[in-house]
Amino acid sequence: MVTTHRTQQERRDRAEAALLNAAAELVVQHGVRSLTLARVGERAGYSRGIVTHHFGSKQALIERLARATQTGFVPGLDDLPPGLDRLLRLINGYLDALGDIGLMHRAFLLLWAEAATASELAPIFRERDEAFRRDLRSDVAAGIADGDVRPDAEPDGVAVAIVGQLRGIGMQLLLDPHTVDTARLSHTVTDQWRRALRAS
Repeated sequence: MVTTHRTQQERRDRAEAALLNAAAELVVQHGVRSLTLARVGERAGYSRGIVTHHFGSKQALIERLARATQTGFVPGLDDLPPGLDRLLRLINGYLDALGDIGLMHRAFLLLWAEAATASELAPIFRERDEAFRRDLRSDVAAGIADGDVRPDAEPDGVAVAIVGQLRGIGMQLLLDPHTVDTARLSHTVTDQWRRALRAS
């Protein structure tokens, strides 16, 4: 019984990964408007019924894709306590990841950009950005409490500025990859925030 259940779960996980990958490919190649359950199923080699079974609706598929494309973007942070060191590692890791941007991360940035004018995307990406800002605010607040971050640093403003900077660099990379040196930027931007935030 246990083996059968695991096999079914593995099949389900494999199918979901293939469907999400197909959805990401469609977004990258043709934009979010090309995303239909039928096209996703066809691209992944499954029927529309399987896509519906996994996600239920296009909206649910987009929500799942938005979460999947952000998961694990900067690995190795979960075990670090909130604070300045974690915040700087997040910035550095985000820019390093952009240097080797893959399909899922490219799809996330394209979906994020379209969220400004697509009503079905806006709530999802407002929630995703707020989660990102909340994480950053927590790091700034913890850094202030530890004495590592200047006491006059404003967590909300810092969080908005960092998200804007990182997402903006990502969009520039998508538009004109040859002008964005992520390896150099990783050092420059991380050092900029270290100097801006560190308590004297």
